[in-house]
Amino acid sequence: MSKEILLLSGPNLDQLGTRSPEIYGAATLTEHVENFTRRAAQLGFSVRHVQSNYEGDLIEAIHAARLSSAAIVINAGALTHSSWALADALAMFGGAKVEVHLSNPAAREPFRHVSTLAGVVNGSIAGFGAVSYELALDAVQRLLALS
Repeated sequence: MSKEILLLSGPNLDQLGTRSPEIYGAATLTEHVENFTRRAAQLGFSVRHVQSNYEGDLIEAIHAARLSSAAIVINAGALTHSSWALADALAMFGGAKVEVHLSNPAAREPFRHVSTLAGVVNGSIAGFGAVSYELALDAVQRLLALS
């Protein structure tokens, strides 16, 4: 089995560090990915990161992951609340799937309370800032150990 984790970052996450730091923190996406990759390596995983502001790019990455990755950790940004196409792509992926959010969508605007992805992932981690990514890695490790 592959030991690769596909880390997906959706629209506007390339603006982390400057976009609403009071909500998302001061760390940049690059810093989050570096920390995730370093911690994943300690657990024996490699990481392939894809960030795109375009839904189709994320879907294509998920399709490709079906042949190469054991797990997907996804922070889909605002697509979480609107993309049934992304949910369909994730539903086809047979490995572990964890949805991540830096903020707590349930404590924010009402449109953020619904996740189109929640029904097709193993679980969601939200509201713990950068620690959300660490918790996602822990979840992936445990999920893969069960399979």
